[in-house]
Amino acid sequence: MTDSIIRVEDLGKTFRSGSSLSLGKPADEVRAVDGCSFSVNHGETLALVGESGCGKSTLGRLLLRLIDPTAGKIFFENTELTHLPAGRMRDMRRHLQMIFQDPYGSLSPRRTVAQIIAEPLDVFGIVRSRRERRDRVADLMNQVGLSPSFMDRHPRQFSGGQRQRIGIARAIAVDPSFIVADEPVSALDVSVQAQIINLMQDLQRQKNFSFLFIAHDLAVVRHIADRVAVMYLGRIVEIGPKKQIYGMPQHPYTQALLSAAPEPDPDRKARRIILEGDVPSPKRVPSGCSFHTRCPIRQDICSVERPPLREVATGQLAACHFANPFPIPVAKAVPVVPA
Repeated sequence: MTDSIIRVEDLGKTFRSGSSLSLGKPADEVRAVDGCSFSVNHGETLALVGESGCGKSTLGRLLLRLIDPTAGKIFFENTELTHLPAGRMRDMRRHLQMIFQDPYGSLSPRRTVAQIIAEPLDVFGIVRSRRERRDRVADLMNQVGLSPSFMDRHPRQFSGGQRQRIGIARAIAVDPSFIVADEPVSALDVSVQAQIINLMQDLQRQKNFSFLFIAHDLAVVRHIADRVAVMYLGRIVEIGPKKQIYGMPQHPYTQALLSAAPEPDPDRKARRIILEGDVPSPKRVPSGCSFHTRCPIRQDICSVERPPLREVATGQLAACHFANPFPIPVAKAVPVVPA
């Protein structure tokens, strides 16, 4: 933990909808994030993967205190952010920035590019004059591959990839130490995704900031991540170095995700793991291991006892009662079909 820039302990977020006074019905509770503990190290990229609706984006927003947790603790280096007063939290956000998923909805259509990129510079009082402001914006636009001659244009005059470059320029304007990138390429054309990923990697090498990279595309994650965390129904079920997660996944859910990824080699006959049923509602998370209703190797203990996230190999942790230092033989336990 000594090298961590972000650390969370038993982090949780429960959303409540409805009212206990409405027709005598109790309020619904959605456990979007449920007892997550992990860290992000200085200069590394931790990728967070999982199915849609599993809580990835909520977790990313919790780390930046864009929404407040209902349980657990968040630490940025040696400072606990969990209950930090609004004024101090505002100052901390100079070190904590976000790149949003939607490059169309995350930029104000009424502002020029210069105004959008310069906003954090103004908020934190980094620039002192109009000339210095424009020079800094021009430099940031050059860093993300945009011509400074475009700074007086509006977002509607740019393509999706260019808009995401604007969002990246805004995020790095105050030289943050940690950036949450919430599926930053999922809304872009495939031809543009590689350009944006390469840009983000280049900037990270130059500025040495850390990333929480939220994604569902396992091919992108394999390219950019140092470590990978797998999330299911609000819980981290496996986390470890990228090479081990892809080469020796320990949790049955991780194995199923990887088996569903397209195989680039047409001559390689991959096996696909078919999971039973649908993802349960976060309003009614199953008891014990939340994955047991779909797990091909489940046993009685799985529906009763929640497995801890424990080390199963060097640097690799998995929340499964039957995880071990060798691949779980799920191919023999479930029906498989050719990919």
